[in-house]
Amino acid sequence: MQVIDRRLNQKNKSTVNRQRFIRRYRKQIKQAITKQISKRGVTDVDQSESISIPTDDITEPTFRNGSGGVKDRVYPGNKEFNTGDRIKRPPPAGEGSGRRASDKGEGEDDFSFEISSDEYMEILFEGLELPNLKKNQLKKLVNYKPIRSGFNTDGTPSNIDIVRSLKGSLARRIASQSPLRREISEKKLLLEDLSGTDSVEEKERLKIEIEELKKRLASVPYLDKFDLRYKNFDKLPQPTTNAVMFCLMDVSGSMDQMTKEMAKRFFILLYMFLKRTYKDVEVIYIRHHTQAKEVDEQEFFYSQETGGTIVSSALKLMLEIVHDRYPASDWNIYAAQASDGDNWNDDSRVCHKILSDKILKLVRYYTYVEITQREPQNLWYEYLKLKESYGNFAMQKIAEQQDIYPVFREFFQKQSVK
Repeated sequence: MQVIDRRLNQKNKSTVNRQRFIRRYRKQIKQAITKQISKRGVTDVDQSESISIPTDDITEPTFRNGSGGVKDRVYPGNKEFNTGDRIKRPPPAGEGSGRRASDKGEGEDDFSFEISSDEYMEILFEGLELPNLKKNQLKKLVNYKPIRSGFNTDGTPSNIDIVRSLKGSLARRIASQSPLRREISEKKLLLEDLSGTDSVEEKERLKIEIEELKKRLASVPYLDKFDLRYKNFDKLPQPTTNAVMFCLMDVSGSMDQMTKEMAKRFFILLYMFLKRTYKDVEVIYIRHHTQAKEVDEQEFFYSQETGGTIVSSALKLMLEIVHDRYPASDWNIYAAQASDGDNWNDDSRVCHKILSDKILKLVRYYTYVEITQREPQNLWYEYLKLKESYGNFAMQKIAEQQDIYPVFREFFQKQSVK
């Protein structure tokens, strides 16, 4: 007997089977996800994804008896073949009509199923994390907000709660004066009962006791130090959940559309990865040739430009946007730069200075990918100096499309936290 505990599955009773399926074919699903990255927009991640994997990967091996022997079959309606003709092998999966031939004479599609956005990103970014995230959480990612947390008997005069203090004073006076008032009333009644008698000594004694009780009643203070109540405040951790991602890309004449598509895939991976850590991620697109400009996603990837390249123009524009709209004290800033490495010789040193003196002090992580098959040029060597000096700067070279995902994993592989 096999018992399956589905108490945590709520109404979805197939969750156990689904999770088992994803674990079993995780490798095939991950390969399919990697191939489909280019079909998504940079900010188009808040949706599920349809995944197709070959049926060969999910079919179970079986043993059966073969038919054996040589058999002649006659099929009605044959207008194409004669006896002795050789039938061509059907096209493999992914060619022709896109259907797979089966032994039953019908086509067979790849196995398709839907995965949620959370499952999509969990598989895609398995084993990755933001660099130095543990250290940053202790230093900057957590802010503290003062909140009211009851009352305290100690504090500064500015935090005195007058209403609460007066209520405490009234309660204390009622509690301490009530027995005295009750005893005074009782003695006055006794004194009235002795008014028609000759007990002078008893009357004098009661009068003295009544006066003593009145003195004790008058000595009860209206407001005592014990009554004071101060507003108490606690520090509530408030994680900084806002992040901004700057995408900088060279759109000069040397950047062809294929290079831009490779850069787009890298930007998509970075955006999706940040969405797992931060609640809100804003994306700023900055394209540059000899001048930089903030644009939308469509213009960023598909506009055509000619002319030379001045990379520092994009860095200067990024600094202006950070100071105007995204102060580092309130935002977690990330930047990704894609280029083919072309730049004016004198400008590469300017880029090094802007990054080292200003930008790298503001951002949490800055990544640079050089998409080219040529030898590195002066911009690459200037950036190498930054990589050696700054822990929040990373750079890699992408030569072909299949290098994108390995390079991304190299940027964000898990690090040991000291």
